[in-house]
Parts: sequence; structure tokens; C-alpha cells
Amino acid sequence: MVVKAAGLVIYRKLAGRIEFLLLQASYPPHHWTPPKGHVDPGEDEWKAAIRETKEETNIAKEQLTIHEDCHETLYYEAKGKPKSVKYWLALLNNPDDVSLSHEHQNWKWCELEDAIKIADYAEMGNLFRKFAGWLSDHQ
Repeated sequence: MVVKAAGLVIYRKLAGRIEFLLLQASYPPHHWTPPKGHVDPGEDEWKAAIRETKEETNIAKEQLTIHEDCHETLYYEAKGKPKSVKYWLALLNNPDDVSLSHEHQNWKWCELEDAIKIADYAEMGNLFRKFAGWLSDHQ
């Protein structure tokens, strides 16, 4: 059975640059990812993405412009089980609205190449590239 998760790739526009929000897990290996989490029973991926973003960053749906037509699902193995994570791209309307939950120990805004390096996984790098390409096509 596939473990389902969902989240938002949040970005901000700052002085003509696009920066992506990454959160660092508070448990080893302290990996960096966009806000995401498991889909609860009776919940769909959309609701999970909104809920998890609020729980992990204190950013509510109303603070975002979510590009509902820009999404991607990653498939990989985690703890020996198949996992899918669906991400949507979202603009943070006020770039200062971030505060962390206990699940994370740090956060940072990164331009594309830094986000790819810090996220470390090839699938995540491809996701950032795809979303950055979507943004450049839709500006």
C-alpha cells in the first residue's frame, strides 16, 4: 500500500528573484523539504497539503496564491514502503509570514540552484526545476 502525503512548494518574489521555502526536519538526517505531511483518513491530498502547511509553517491558505494548475506527484520509497507526495506551487503573498512547528528546527528561503542542492534528492531537484520553469512561462 502506498503511503500518501501532500504539500506546497511555497515561493516568494523578492527584488526580482524567486526564492523557495525549505524546512529542516528536527529528526536525523535533518533533511530539507517544502512543507508536507501524510494524508489523514478521509482527507484528500489537497486538504492535506493545506493542513500540513498551516501546521508546519503557520501559513494559512488565505495567505497564499496557490497555482492549482501547477502540481506534481513524486514517487519514492521511504522506510521500505512506497510513498507518493503531491505538491502544488504557491506564492506567499507576504514573504515574512513564516513560523515553525516542533517538527522542524530551521527554515530558509533559497533561489533555485541552492534549493536543489539543499533538498539533495534528484526528484526534489526536478520538482523545483519544473516549478521554476512554470513560473517563467507564466510571468
